[in-house]
Amino acid sequence: MEKITVVVGSDHAGFEMKEKICAYLEGRGISVQDMGCNSTESCDYPDFALAVGEKIRSGACQKGILVCGSGVGMAIAANKVPGIRAANIFDPVIAGLAREHNDINVLTLGSRFLDLQKAVEIVDKFMSTEFAGDRHAKRVNKIADIEKKYS
Repeated sequence: MEKITVVVGSDHAGFEMKEKICAYLEGRGISVQDMGCNSTESCDYPDFALAVGEKIRSGACQKGILVCGSGVGMAIAANKVPGIRAANIFDPVIAGLAREHNDINVLTLGSRFLDLQKAVEIVDKFMSTEFAGDRHAKRVNKIADIEKKYS
């Protein structure tokens, strides 16, 4: 895996899975910045999606992982940050395709629908797959053009 810094965040529903994913990544020698939350006390997922998105947008971190109950809310919120391409993933094959074809830079996970083993498989695929570029770059650039049109 490339040497990068991964920024992570969760809401209360994703807190425990986020903590385990952070420990897993750090155990593999990957630098992690944790933007919270810091407990299972109820909190608002958009706050953490924004914090993770802003870290990536600033260039301080290259990839992000967000965890909430379903992964959907985090993906929606993170995708509001210009330059973020977040996808809610439930399968390692799709994680690879999302990196290879869509150059996602934020992975969102649903802690209520994934066990830790499957989540780690997805994280591994997200971290290890490179963007294919070529014809896919043209399409990703068109996504960026849509974003520019409305900003």
